[in-house]
Amino acid sequence: MAKQSLFGNRVFRAIIISGLFLQIGIWVRNFAVLLYVMEQTNGDAFAVSMISVAEFTPIFIFSFIGGTFADRWSPKKTMVWCDILSAISIFAVIATLLFGTWKVVFFATLISAILSQFSQPSGMKLFKMHLSEDQVQVGMSVYQTVFAVFMVLGPIIGTFAYQSFGINISIAVTGIAFLLSAAALTFLPPDRELEKETGTTLWQEMKSGVKYVLGKKELSLLGLCFMAAGLGVGFIHPLSIFLVTEQLGLPKENLQWLLMVNGAGMILGGAAAMMFAKKVAPQRLLVFGMLVNAIGLAVMGYSTNLWLTLTAEFFNGLMMPCIQIGINTLILQRTQEAFIGRVNGILSPLFTGSMVVTMSAAGVLKEQFSLVAVFEGAAVLFIIGMLVILPLFKQKEQQHAVSVND
Repeated sequence: MAKQSLFGNRVFRAIIISGLFLQIGIWVRNFAVLLYVMEQTNGDAFAVSMISVAEFTPIFIFSFIGGTFADRWSPKKTMVWCDILSAISIFAVIATLLFGTWKVVFFATLISAILSQFSQPSGMKLFKMHLSEDQVQVGMSVYQTVFAVFMVLGPIIGTFAYQSFGINISIAVTGIAFLLSAAALTFLPPDRELEKETGTTLWQEMKSGVKYVLGKKELSLLGLCFMAAGLGVGFIHPLSIFLVTEQLGLPKENLQWLLMVNGAGMILGGAAAMMFAKKVAPQRLLVFGMLVNAIGLAVMGYSTNLWLTLTAEFFNGLMMPCIQIGINTLILQRTQEAFIGRVNGILSPLFTGSMVVTMSAAGVLKEQFSLVAVFEGAAVLFIIGMLVILPLFKQKEQQHAVSVND
């Protein structure tokens, strides 16, 4: 029997279509909330950084718990119900916004971020269950390219929705998009029985997940790399809008153009990754991506020239798929199916927890030092992350040399 093609795979198609709807909702929500908070607070750096904290703190708190339940629960049902509950929470936020304080917009991000910690590892598990070994990296390349396309389209859609219809309609669009994502996931095949650890409690399964990660060198090194990258991203994520308004002296709405250039780079990077996915080891993708992103962040921090900043942003986008595809492919390749949720739930908080720490401090550090100093610090942390993962890269090269000699 011939092997099924990637795009002929029912599971892969359903996840990609679901991802399209989710990206529409998320980008409309993110830009609507960002621009709304900027207007309500007159551009207060602390308030803007708290948007990112609301988005990423739940990942740190709930990721391990969500990943453990993902190994227990049926993935299709988990993903569908998470999208439905996210939509319900969004509509509740609209109702509260109509009669209460504007600060409730933070909950539009917070609640769906919590639920995604149960849904996202289930999606990873479906990749592991239904894609062959040689399809995983190509599948991840396609998945990341979808994200890249919305780095271009998302800011345009989000800004247009908020400026044309206001915060209430924009948040409503997010809720509808989540419902459409749930509808797309209903086309997944029925869940099959999962292999479960019999006679174990949730706490015991969480401990076995930690032991599993610590027992595999590749996963432990990925964890350290995650921490360094998370610290770096946390510095720059909430302050990118000030790169536009202060370093470049442009109105805040021009953030969308930087993100579009970054997204264009991501599209090209994702397309290149799809072409070479079977030829380039994920370790090589990860190391090279970390190095180029470090250089790009250093340039962006110093630049006061729009075109130089756009060029650095483009190369950052070009290499971002290398990092994301490399990391996700390594996790899927080196992890048993029964532990996918827990491994994802352990590694994600290492990244996100580190990111939340520096996000929380980013606004204060910007005021105490400078925007330039914050971006250069982020670049150094990416270099550290690259150095951490080098032993894994060398290990792969040694294994390749041995196989050639044999």
